[in-house]
Amino acid sequence: MNLAHTCWSTLVFALAAASPWVARAQDADDAPEPPAPTAGIEAYVNTQSLSNGYEDWYETGVRGHVGVGNHVLGMEAAAMKRFGENGLYVGLSDTVTIDEDWFATLSIGAGDGASYLPSYRVDAFINRKLLAGRQLIATLGAGYYRAPDDHVDRNISLGATYYFDAPWVIQGEIRFNNSSPGSVKTRQQFLAATWGHAGKTQVTARYGWGAEGYQAIGGGASLVNFDSRQSQLSFRHWLGPRWGITAALERYSNPYYVRKGATLALFWELP
Repeated sequence: MNLAHTCWSTLVFALAAASPWVARAQDADDAPEPPAPTAGIEAYVNTQSLSNGYEDWYETGVRGHVGVGNHVLGMEAAAMKRFGENGLYVGLSDTVTIDEDWFATLSIGAGDGASYLPSYRVDAFINRKLLAGRQLIATLGAGYYRAPDDHVDRNISLGATYYFDAPWVIQGEIRFNNSSPGSVKTRQQFLAATWGHAGKTQVTARYGWGAEGYQAIGGGASLVNFDSRQSQLSFRHWLGPRWGITAALERYSNPYYVRKGATLALFWELP
């Protein structure tokens, strides 16, 4: 099994399925997967409906990656409307292979001042392949997030990914967050399972639960220290040797509203 290629394909799938839905003002990026010397680009559209009188969300974006030596450089850009407020987000990342057992990722991102986007954020992960076949990957992460209203989130995370003999991959993570002002301490976790083969079809189910520190909801208002749940089901299918589609559904709930949505994406893997 080409573990690096399988890992990177899984990462691209997870990003395509999940990232359009993540409220970046609250959630850290999932732990990265091992890089491979490859390149690709993806474009997506996403829409979400909210209960309790909140306006619907809309988002379009593009993301890409390119391998340069032992680095995989990534970028993303998105335009969105949430809680009646337009926003723009740009992110950059670098995943580097240190040796056959270790790899690491550093990512940075910034919004345009929209209340639900970061003024800036920095996330870092260090990863270690374990067991004789290196099929288990342990991850330690840390993140820093500063919001336009000057609240700050600091988090650390522990995660693991296990690659069974095809077609299964499972992943889990727990993240501890400290938000200030107020020193609001919260914890979130998720479990995910992917079935399928890169280059053919992959299906991923993901469930996350826990507490959030701050969530901006427009008009200068924020929700503080509350529980939430999020479930996602994603389908990725190659229509040709190097291109295909991703379709996904998601449901998110907290004590104040329920959010439901769908994403459609086109991806191209470049030689």
